[in-house]
Amino acid sequence: MDIFTVLLIYLEAVNLLTLAVFGLDKHRARVHRERIPEAALLGLAALGGGIGALAGMLLFRHKIRKRKFTVGVPVILALELAIALSIVFVLAGDPFLL
Repeated sequence: MDIFTVLLIYLEAVNLLTLAVFGLDKHRARVHRERIPEAALLGLAALGGGIGALAGMLLFRHKIRKRKFTVGVPVILALELAIALSIVFVLAGDPFLL
């Protein structure tokens, strides 16, 4: 299995997990149960789950009034995309971003 495949599997898993955790936290909020800490939600986003976090925010309308999420998640996602593009260019041998 090459590095790209491993990276894609990881990103799929972490984004699906992040989306599910955002949905679970929204459900817990509605039924007045113990919540998932905001640091955990943002941490999942920072570990590569930016797309899942943004999708969870929009799909579940969750944390959309909190500035640390409405600003933080898009910034995290932009950084993740920049890192991903850098990795692709470096692994492809393109010195464009070096």
